[in-house]
Amino acid sequence: MTKRLLLMSAALLAFSAPGAFAQTANRFGTTTVERPPEVEVLAEAIEAISSMHMEGFSDSILWEAAIDGLIDALDDPYAELFTPQEREVWEEDTTGNYSGVGLQITLLNDEITVTAVFRGFPADEHGIAVGDVIVGVDEHDAAEWSTDMAADSIRGPVGTNVEVRIKRPGYEQPIPFDITRADVHVPAVTWGVLDSDIGYVIMDRVARNAAREMNEALAELAGSRGLIIDLRRNPGGFLDESLMLADLFLQPGSTLASTVQRVPGRSSDSPETDSYGDRWPQLVPELPIVVLVDEFTASGAEILAGALQDYDRAAVLGQRTFGKGVVQTVMDLPYGRQLRFTTGSWLTPLGRSLQRDRDSQGQPLVENVETLPRVQTEHGRSLINGGGVFPDLEIQDDTLTTAEQQFIRASNEAQFPLGLRITEFGFQVASARRDAGERPSVHADEFQGFLDSLVEQGMESSLLESEDVRSYLYWRTQMAAAQRMNDIAAEAGFRTQRDPVLTTAIELILSTDSQEALFGSIDARPGAPQAPGAGMN
Repeated sequence: MTKRLLLMSAALLAFSAPGAFAQTANRFGTTTVERPPEVEVLAEAIEAISSMHMEGFSDSILWEAAIDGLIDALDDPYAELFTPQEREVWEEDTTGNYSGVGLQITLLNDEITVTAVFRGFPADEHGIAVGDVIVGVDEHDAAEWSTDMAADSIRGPVGTNVEVRIKRPGYEQPIPFDITRADVHVPAVTWGVLDSDIGYVIMDRVARNAAREMNEALAELAGSRGLIIDLRRNPGGFLDESLMLADLFLQPGSTLASTVQRVPGRSSDSPETDSYGDRWPQLVPELPIVVLVDEFTASGAEILAGALQDYDRAAVLGQRTFGKGVVQTVMDLPYGRQLRFTTGSWLTPLGRSLQRDRDSQGQPLVENVETLPRVQTEHGRSLINGGGVFPDLEIQDDTLTTAEQQFIRASNEAQFPLGLRITEFGFQVASARRDAGERPSVHADEFQGFLDSLVEQGMESSLLESEDVRSYLYWRTQMAAAQRMNDIAAEAGFRTQRDPVLTTAIELILSTDSQEALFGSIDARPGAPQAPGAGMN
């Protein structure tokens, strides 16, 4: 009872809207606010603890604890209260927007190295290039800085200037660049054409401008023989962007999704349902499409995958998605805080709820998938309606061999920075290939030199004797070089060596010439759902 009182009082003090407290006029004619008794109790309890408890807690700590208790009492795994700093990080992660010059930096070989320059932003316009090393910012020497220190110093308000000094091969002295900061957007969508003439789109989050970026990708890939959209590890993002993404692929007038949520002031027993319709012309209507998903595909990414699956517009491959089918509201609070909490749920066009039941720790509850209800698409395909997008063809991701697991475990136990060494080597190889005008690759002598360098830097040579381990490291270095060269096609080519989901998607598109034929090919494969009505007819 006491905890409930504290929680309610914290809610009233921290989050209540204007007018939540009763107002009365005193004998002097001045309006005063009468706070509920729970608030008085909480305020006095905090004052007493703050002034008398043997541990000497401050008021701010006690109020933070009360608010944290309020969040915990919601039993909502997605509810959060953001501090101003956490709010800034969250907004950058979800939007891809920040104020700076448009650089990506990484600590390579103990130097702050530029690993990406975003096109069309100030750093690109001033001629800063991948491979440049940042040695100074304004009047400060940055040679010993961490990447966080450099990033914090280079960023700043839009319109202000920052001097970035870089070290570049062929120049004896550092080169100064006086750059005016601007709004920068980190793209959420990247794409390329595979050697098999298949368009390949990777979307790592549903950020602001994701639909516009997807529109640009489709314009370039419209002439390919098929399209693969990789949503694996995509945590989602903005609902409106998800709807606009689905709008690109479906016919005007189609229902994209619907939401069921509370209306402020109404009882929770009378939620409101809103539907969202397709308004834009359909793009690439004849192109066979495969969508890749996994257990980390969530939220807005599930809206997109679910809509395309409901309309038979794409085949979904991979693993069952996360199952985050809730509508979250983000509210601004005083002092730069933000509150995010669940206000409803959303449904796919066929009315499937993609919300998967979880405990307060976010772990999925035990369920019997065989008993979950099903819906049928217009072409007669049977889809499971019960938490997450179930793939049309389930394929498990590749796993490490025993030798590879033992190698990584031994590296971690020895605290050897294997990932960093691979990144540094991939960067060096990418520079060499770029200078030679070649596509990403790792030559045999380069790879042997890399293995030798690992031993020189302290790795036990016995760990590198296994052919499995050497093959694994060779694959990772090839991937690193392709990523540093931003070559999507080459990266996908290397990825297929250990990615059965992507490999199967390519095989399916190459073996068919239409979406209908693609579904037919899936139905004939082991692992395809064998529910009544499955398949297109």
